[in-house]
Amino acid sequence: MRVTKKLLLGSVLATAALVMSACAPQSDVSGADSGDSAPAEVRVGMITSETGPLGGYGKQYLDAFAVGLDYATDGTGEVDGIKIVIENRDDAGDADTAVTAAKELIGDGVNILMGSASSGVALAMAEQAEQNKVLFISGPAAADAVTGINDYTFRSGRQSAQDVATAGMFLDDIEGKKIVVFGQNNAFGQGNVAAVQAILGGKGATVEPLLVAEDVTEFTPFAQQVLTAEPDLVFVAWAGATSGAMWQAMSQQAVLDEIPVVTGLGDRATFGAYGVASEQINFLNHYFGAAPDNAVNTAMLEGLEAAGAEADLFSPDGFNAAIMLVQAVKEGKGDVDAMIAALEGFEFEGPKGTNTVRADDHALLQDMYQAKLIADGDTFTPELVATVPAADVAP
Repeated sequence: MRVTKKLLLGSVLATAALVMSACAPQSDVSGADSGDSAPAEVRVGMITSETGPLGGYGKQYLDAFAVGLDYATDGTGEVDGIKIVIENRDDAGDADTAVTAAKELIGDGVNILMGSASSGVALAMAEQAEQNKVLFISGPAAADAVTGINDYTFRSGRQSAQDVATAGMFLDDIEGKKIVVFGQNNAFGQGNVAAVQAILGGKGATVEPLLVAEDVTEFTPFAQQVLTAEPDLVFVAWAGATSGAMWQAMSQQAVLDEIPVVTGLGDRATFGAYGVASEQINFLNHYFGAAPDNAVNTAMLEGLEAAGAEADLFSPDGFNAAIMLVQAVKEGKGDVDAMIAALEGFEFEGPKGTNTVRADDHALLQDMYQAKLIADGDTFTPELVATVPAADVAP
């Protein structure tokens, strides 16, 4: 059962000295007085992958965050006279690096942390947020365990359960069917296994995981294992630089000819990675630029273009994060409890349409997409098949 903020104020504060780390702020880190006056500025620790295996995802997030902050503050970088100061740190996809950066920033007075392309990093950061009683708004990290982990942690993107629920919309009568989850043996892959077991297994399917170490580069044996398992459906959960080699092996071993395959449509860099398999795959999708049609998405697309960037898979996560940050600062003025209250139940228009921060566990409810890839000369272009309403894929 989730601990509510009221219970937190009534019980946890009594023992705060026992659970705060030594680097936790001992005074109002926003710079505000103890009264109701607003601080001159609020400092934000932005910790995400700028290098490492998920550096590309971090760039998508950061580019859109900058555009979103400009959008949400009308180009001022301020809200109600409070300047928002962003301090960037590169975690390189490593949880220990992220935690070290978080402790340094918190010790220096920062009480808002953001970022995390890696699920493993996000989970470590959520732990730091709770220990030090600071606000944490996670980014593209999809592990379901981030949702509801504590009162201090929110997310600006989707989670694995929403991906899986979208995949389930491709299927009819799955009771008694066998589903293999093929993915990486990390927090992301493990989270997808748990989500498929909970969602599709809950509808009567038998779920069998096939998880591969992250440092593997030869995937032929694993593609053969998929065939040997003889599933009715393969759900692929993959991210990062090895995606192309994995799909090549799946194609060469004729997995896609023999078994229906569902996976998430990745970022633009992966559109050509599926090769001849592209038009055989059923894609669930978090975002691509042409999927939604609304004013906020248009504003993001135009802002990114003006900045010399392009919209990509995790662009809405960065844009949403900026909107959520501005809401937190506007209503909470740097006070952590007030900022949490400002975000719980917050409904806003983002690039994908209406988003709702579910109050009891901080899941971000949002539409999802079904898509296909269409050959376009030597490349492939995503095409929207259907928009799946947020309520139908709520975790």
